Amino acid sequence: MNYAFVYPGQGSQTISMGIDFRNNFKIAEELVERASGALQVNMNSILMDDEEKLNKTEYTQPAIFLVSAMAHYILEQEFNIKPYVAFGHSLGEVSAYCLNGGASFEDSIILTHKRGCFMTQSCKDIEVGMMVCLGLNTGRLDEICIESRNKGLNVWAANYNVEGQVVLAGVKKDLELVSEYLKKAGAKRTLLLKMSVASHCPLLSNSIPPFRDLLQEKIKDSNINIISNVDSEIYRTKNEALDKLTKQLIMPVLYSENVLKAKELGVEKFIELGHGNVLSGLNKKISDIETISINSSESLKNIG
Repeated sequence: MNYAFVYPGQGSQTISMGIDFRNNFKIAEELVERASGALQVNMNSILMDDEEKLNKTEYTQPAIFLVSAMAHYILEQEFNIKPYVAFGHSLGEVSAYCLNGGASFEDSIILTHKRGCFMTQSCKDIEVGMMVCLGLNTGRLDEICIESRNKGLNVWAANYNVEGQVVLAGVKKDLELVSEYLKKAGAKRTLLLKMSVASHCPLLSNSIPPFRDLLQEKIKDSNINIISNVDSEIYRTKNEALDKLTKQLIMPVLYSENVLKAKELGVEKFIELGHGNVLSGLNKKISDIETISINSSESLKNIG
C-alpha cells in the first residue's frame, strides 16, 4: 500500500491534545519529556492546561509538531507503517520533512519553536491577522486581492485549501476592509481567525534569513520524497529543503494541489497524523482517495 503521511498546521491545537496517545503508548510520554528538555519549558503544562501559551505561535508550532510526532512514531514503531510520500499544511510541511529523516526529534522541536518566534518577531510592530473566505471563486478572490493591493491594502491569499475555501493573510484592518469587497463579490462568509501572525505572505520576509540559518544548522536529507506547499514539486535533499521551507514562509500554501500531486504519484491512502481531522475533511473534498485520521488509540483500529 502506498501511503501518504499528511501533517496538520497551526490552528488545529486544543488543550489536552495528545493525551490519549500518552495514556496508551510509552513513546508518546517520552516525546513530551524530550520536547520539554530541548526547549527548557514544561510542554506537559502547555498541552494540558496553559491555553494562553498554547495559542502563542512560538509554542503552538512545537505543540502541534509534538502530537504529530506521537502519531508518526506509534505508526512506525508499533505498526511498522512507513510513508511512500509525505506533505503537510504550512507547519505540517516542516513536520513532514523533519519526521521522515530530515532532522532529529530534538532539533525539530527547536526548529518549530524558533520558526514561531521568527514569525512573531516579523509581525510585532503591526496588527496582523488571517481570514478565511468561503464560497467565492478562487480566480475572483485573487483579482480582489490584486485590486486591493493596488489601492495600498496589505492582503494576500495565503492558503488555497479547496475551491471556495481560501485563507487570506495581511494587516488586520485591511483584511476587514477586503471582507466587505469579498461579500459584495459573492462570498458566502468571511471570518477572522485567531492568529497573531500573517503566515505565507511578504509580511514575513524578515523571518527568512534567520530561519534559513537555523535550517542550515539542523536539517539533513529526508528519507523520502516530500511534496512542497510552494509549487507541489517533490524534493528530499537538504539544499532543496533550504529553498522550499524558507520560500514557504512568504508564499501561499497550495494544499489542494498537493493532494492531487500525491494522487498522481500513485498514493493509495492518506494518513493524517496529529490532533483533529481538519486535513481529512479537506482531502474528501479534493480527492476520492480515503484519508484516515490518526489522532487517538481508537483511531489506530482503522489502519488496515
